[in-house]
Amino acid sequence: MKSPVQIIATKELGSFFDSLTAYILIIAFLGFSGFFTWIYGGDIFLRKEADLQVFFSVAKWTLFFFIPALTMKMIAEEKKTGTIELLLTKAVSARQLVMGKFLACLLLVLITLAFTLVYYVSVSQLGNVDHGATWCGYLGLILMSAGYIAIGLFASSLTNNQIVAFLLALFIGIFFHFIFDVLSSSMRGFLGNLFLNLSVNEHVESISRGVIDLRDILYFTSLTLLGLLAAEWLITRKK
Repeated sequence: MKSPVQIIATKELGSFFDSLTAYILIIAFLGFSGFFTWIYGGDIFLRKEADLQVFFSVAKWTLFFFIPALTMKMIAEEKKTGTIELLLTKAVSARQLVMGKFLACLLLVLITLAFTLVYYVSVSQLGNVDHGATWCGYLGLILMSAGYIAIGLFASSLTNNQIVAFLLALFIGIFFHFIFDVLSSSMRGFLGNLFLNLSVNEHVESISRGVIDLRDILYFTSLTLLGLLAAEWLITRKK
């Protein structure tokens, strides 16, 4: 018998494909990443380097914008239509609701990234690929996505307006994706190190080098748990 988390995750993942959201995300992501990886700016044949560094750089920014669009309706729409009250009165806890929606979003991102494995296979035919660094690059994207999905669900739980949820997720995310980097480069000492350690890019790049550091795993785990717990708390408080 499926648990409430599995039921919610399956239902939400199915709704992505029923509403064409999944197809649009996958096609747009492959289009952006493929264009910049193989044609514009990062032409592997011209660089004569068998790696996917350009792909990982483009994917970081593409997922940064796509994930808020994916999560914006997850809780906001439930609140707007009033179905969240029905869910929470049918033996479904706020934690199960949040986890189910989180897993659905993460699975869609995993499916999208799986389609890009053809890039990996193609590049490996062109030269000696650093397989460890490549797989770590994918791990970095997955961990980053988990963190941004959690932030997106938190933003979606703050409002019943999808557009507001999208903008809130972007606003919060841009600190981790960009502003902390800028602040760390303009400061020294304790504050400089603090902002550097808060930067998502710093940890993604660290993992992409091919060395898995426990500090990077703890960072993304903490970011994800914080976002999910905050979303759960908001739902429980309003319940």
